[in-house]
Amino acid sequence: MASRNRILRSGYTTGAYAAAAAKAAALLLVGVPQGDAGGVEIPFPDRMRRTLRVRRVWAEENGKRAFASVVKEPSDDPDVTNGIEIIARVTLVPSTPEAISQGAAAMPPVAIKGGTGVGLVMKPGLAVSVGEPAINPVPRSMIREAVLEAWEKRVLTSQKAETIEVILSIPEGERIAEKTLNSRLGIKGGISILGTTGISRPLSSEAWTATITASMSVARAMGAKEVVLSTGRTSERAHMERYALPEEAYVMMGDYVRHALKESGAHGFQGVHLCAQWAKLLKIAMAVPQTHVRHGAIDLEKAASFVAGLGCPDLAGRPFNTAREMLSSIASSCEGASGTILPAVCGAAKTYAESLACGPNVHVLLVSYEGEIIAEAC
Repeated sequence: MASRNRILRSGYTTGAYAAAAAKAAALLLVGVPQGDAGGVEIPFPDRMRRTLRVRRVWAEENGKRAFASVVKEPSDDPDVTNGIEIIARVTLVPSTPEAISQGAAAMPPVAIKGGTGVGLVMKPGLAVSVGEPAINPVPRSMIREAVLEAWEKRVLTSQKAETIEVILSIPEGERIAEKTLNSRLGIKGGISILGTTGISRPLSSEAWTATITASMSVARAMGAKEVVLSTGRTSERAHMERYALPEEAYVMMGDYVRHALKESGAHGFQGVHLCAQWAKLLKIAMAVPQTHVRHGAIDLEKAASFVAGLGCPDLAGRPFNTAREMLSSIASSCEGASGTILPAVCGAAKTYAESLACGPNVHVLLVSYEGEIIAEAC
């Protein structure tokens, strides 16, 4: 992907880095020399193999515990986890009957646990059970496969095939989690170890849409019958101040209008509250499924004609530099704007939103740039 003639860098997910750390520590534990290459090769879900850099490895208790540290190298994806350190501790522990039943034939079971900075799942509805560390299924599979590769290369063959215990820690995880939506999802005490492909692609929609879907799953599991979709924090706060629904009912959809509305219908919600400020709500009213500017800036000439057709003819043919300027003009030029024109725009957005949601009633709320609800359509 290019941005102004520059190729944007892809990177690797937290799950891939956790797998690399686990394998590096496991290799040390079983006596495999790692040389000075500074990297470890791991398998990815696409069956390709890639080498990730390892910061350092070390052992404690006369080699009974092995550790490895990796740092998530930045990509051009704006991700709060860029630059974080992930530490894996690998040991052999006695197997429980449950662990033995989960192990593959001729291979020891692998128990994957969360340490400092890895969140715990405290609400139902996610891919991980309540009470478990927030390490998603694909990263768990990558970690398990990487560790068993190390076991197959073991030099210390006298080691018993007990359970291989992997404990993952992220020293800055709890602090970083404050910048995410984890708390709303019911993930406490740290961040999640995520990834479905192992690859972090710049400016991809995967993280956003996955969070939207996960948020709705949690809301349904917690008994919510309505969900609140907001394009930003200002719009969300305005709804919270007026309606104060349970925290899990609030889903930050950002610019992914189409995905969020379709998911709301698929999850069986009876009602949807859609909150946005003027520029983004106007795009929705004009049936634009993705409101981010990189998918196309709003055509202000068409927008003015659209609003003129709703009962504000003075706007037709007038030049506007911004959507915000248009909103100010509506207030000054169109008589009764707050009582007719703005609700009419909300009504158009409602019609389009309900066509995407396919089931739930959609309540549209227009939020001013000062953070107040100024028009709505029920």
